[in-house]
Amino acid sequence: MENYDIPLLTETTRSVEADEERIGIISEQFQEGFGTLRDLGPCVTIFGSARFTEDHRYYDLARRTGAAFATAGFAVMTGGGPGIMEAGNRGAHEAGGRSIGCTIELPMEQTGNDYIDTQVSFRHFFARKVVLVRYSQAFIMMPGGFGTLDELFETATLIQTGKMPGFPMVLMGTDFWNPITHFVTESLVAERTISSEDRELFVATDDPNEAVALVESVLG
Repeated sequence: MENYDIPLLTETTRSVEADEERIGIISEQFQEGFGTLRDLGPCVTIFGSARFTEDHRYYDLARRTGAAFATAGFAVMTGGGPGIMEAGNRGAHEAGGRSIGCTIELPMEQTGNDYIDTQVSFRHFFARKVVLVRYSQAFIMMPGGFGTLDELFETATLIQTGKMPGFPMVLMGTDFWNPITHFVTESLVAERTISSEDRELFVATDDPNEAVALVESVLG
């Protein structure tokens, strides 16, 4: 089974030729993503788990959130897969908005969901994540696993360090995110590994319309 991100480190994979081939593949992914989305207008990215099914409350929340942002004039971008990603795309599609999926090629999952009207496919998670962040003005963090937490904290780091503008980050699903916000406040801020102002990088809500209002208030 091919691992798209981390080849085994052998003399062959460490060669100049192998490195140049890998750089070429990565460059092609960026060129396709940038070229496809360069003219994209106002957009939000919805992050979240692929594992929630249609009957789950978080799927419903993501679907309503996608619809709310589409109705407000935002394109909605996700990782293009099932679960929360499908729900966000579905809500935007049903509301008549633009629905974008940045899909990842995996051995068992290589197709986008049925509610995408613009799709960009990636082989590498990091290239996909760059595009998911680069073309949005707000980030909606739905409940998820390791990947969602990675996206949450990397995006927060980019904003914290000034590598990208201070775009709003909204945590949807307060009961899910409460332990994380508690950890940030009671451990990270308390131990001064981040400043107290960094806690304000994100806000939490359960209301899609409130999420839209929060984003609009920051973006003006």
